Amino acid sequence: MGKTKELSKDVRDKIVDLHKAGMGYKTISKQLGEKETTVGAIIRKWKKHKMTINRPRSGAPRKILPRGVSMIMRKVRDQPRTTREELVNDLKAAGTTVTKKTIGNTLRRNGLKSCSARKVSLLKKAHVQAPLKFANEHLNDSEKAWEKDLERMCKEEWTKIPPEMCANLVTNYKKRLTSVLANKGFSTKY
Repeated sequence: MGKTKELSKDVRDKIVDLHKAGMGYKTISKQLGEKETTVGAIIRKWKKHKMTINRPRSGAPRKILPRGVSMIMRKVRDQPRTTREELVNDLKAAGTTVTKKTIGNTLRRNGLKSCSARKVSLLKKAHVQAPLKFANEHLNDSEKAWEKDLERMCKEEWTKIPPEMCANLVTNYKKRLTSVLANKGFSTKY
């Protein structure tokens, strides 16, 4: 059975007032258009607790205390590139052990929906001008000059690769090719 809507406080108060006036469950339910069991439950609750509002439901207490929440929000506001992992480590240092999921739930509860750490800092004029300056300086270079530079840079990078890695690439070559064929050219785990 699905969850039903809760009655408003006004309706509950009206049920209690009618009961105080001496009406029975059946007449109250007919008059207000609610089920008898609902009327009975509200009246029993009022007799027991002297209140018609919802009482706090049971549930686990929050893992992160309000002070920790404010620390998280302050850090995220000041440093938008902060990851959930860093926040977990900060809380661990403060004495609270939580998961990244708990941090995400806390951020969401405090209005930061669909947040992930900002990966790229915003570009400044200097960042935009540097590639343009390089391009303008090398606009009239000959292909031979580029060829020599490219060859030199490739050789430097190849010398940085350890021989074991090259041997590993050769031994796994067939497995890599079959994986690419199986994925019809799309990306693989290699």
